[in-house]
Amino acid sequence: MNVIDRAVGGICRVALWISTSVIFVILCGNTVLRYATGSSLQWGNEVPELLFPWLVMAGVVLGAQHGAHITTTFLMEKLSPAVRRPLTVATWIVVAALYAVLSVATFRMLDVVHDEKSPILQVPGSVTYGCVMGGMAMLSVLAVLAAVRAWHADAAPAAADAGQVPQAHW
Repeated sequence: MNVIDRAVGGICRVALWISTSVIFVILCGNTVLRYATGSSLQWGNEVPELLFPWLVMAGVVLGAQHGAHITTTFLMEKLSPAVRRPLTVATWIVVAALYAVLSVATFRMLDVVHDEKSPILQVPGSVTYGCVMGGMAMLSVLAVLAAVRAWHADAAPAAADAGQVPQAHW
C-alpha cells in the first residue's frame, strides 16, 4: 500500500468507527430513556439518519480498496496476459472517469440540497451529499491507483500467476 492508499483507508476507517460508535451510543441511550422515562431524545432519530450515509460510503470505499466487491473475472481470465493488461488498465481508467463524473455531479448539486435542512437539528442536506461526493472522489483515486498498478504489473509472471494483474470490476 502506498501513502494515498493508506490515507484513503485511514479516513474511511475513522469515519466508519466514529459514525458506528455515535449511532450505537445514541440508539442505546434513546432505548434506555424510552424504557426508563417513557420518552426519548427528539433529535435521537435524526443523528443516526445523518450519519448512516457516512457509514455506508466509508464501507463502500473500504470494500473497493480491499477488492471485496462482487466481480466477474471469467472473461478476463480467458484472455492472454498481453491482452488482459491493457484492457484492465483501460477499464480502470473508465471506472475512475465515471466516479470522477459522479463526484463532480454531486458537487454541482451541493448548492441545491444545501437549502434542505433536517427538521430538528437544521443540518443542511449538503452534509450528506458531501460524504457521497467525497466517497466517489476516493473511489476515483483508488481506480486510478489500480490502473497504475495494472500498468506496472510484470507481464512475464502474470502469465504464470493470473492474480498479478489487478482485475477490473465489471
